[in-house]
Amino acid sequence: MFVKLTVSALVVLAISAAPATALEQNCRFIQAKADREACYKRQEEELAARRKPSQPAAESNALETLQQLRRDDEAVYRSINNICRGC
Repeated sequence: MFVKLTVSALVVLAISAAPATALEQNCRFIQAKADREACYKRQEEELAARRKPSQPAAESNALETLQQLRRDDEAVYRSINNICRGC
């Protein structure tokens, strides 16, 4: 039972990891330099296209975080101004 489960897990892992490594390793075996460089360029474009949608979400999240920090800072400054100094 344990052996079947282990083998099944390894097969699933190999199948899921194959597409990611296949993209990276295909270009290495191209002999012609121009074709190999074109392959690498296509891979870079594909990776950039995959990453592009996640960047605006991160930027908007960072902007919201900065705005929240500014609001918190303003609240602290207001509370500091209400403290009597030297009374």
